[in-house]
Amino acid sequence: MWCYFSRRFFYVGRKSTEGLKDLTLLGNQNTKYAFNYAPEVLESVDNLHSNRDYFVKFNCPEFTSLCPITQQPDFATMYISYIPDKKIVESKSLKLYLFSFRNHGDFHEDCVNIIMDDLIKLLDPRYIEVWGKFTPRGGISIDPWCNYGRPGTKYEEMANYRLMNHDLNPEKIDNR
Repeated sequence: MWCYFSRRFFYVGRKSTEGLKDLTLLGNQNTKYAFNYAPEVLESVDNLHSNRDYFVKFNCPEFTSLCPITQQPDFATMYISYIPDKKIVESKSLKLYLFSFRNHGDFHEDCVNIIMDDLIKLLDPRYIEVWGKFTPRGGISIDPWCNYGRPGTKYEEMANYRLMNHDLNPEKIDNR
């Protein structure tokens, strides 16, 4: 971001020394796409705002995986929301990670829980939820939702509350 102050332009933002030196994917023009489940592509950067709670939300409308029995493709919009602590996920690595499910055979419920578990392992977030809204196949849609709050904290209480109340209000279905 460029700012104008007292007739001078200067750059305001994250410096390369602030948690960026270990990134291998962002800006890499030779990115390899994994066609099988690849949690190792996930990368994180330092959260420069760990002094406050805030949500990071990702909407991924082109998620695909395979049915483990029929090998037919399943399509979903994957929603990921989390309250970071010390680390945030680098978005290109998340995109490549989600793409790696393309040939992964698992049930919808397994996919959302695997994604959440991998992000917990990478980030150790204060709170996280993952919701997969799968398109119908065979006349039925499956929309698994899971969440986690750090044990022994207000985030665990938040997770319990959101779990008990996550589906009380009718939603607008817009991905089918």
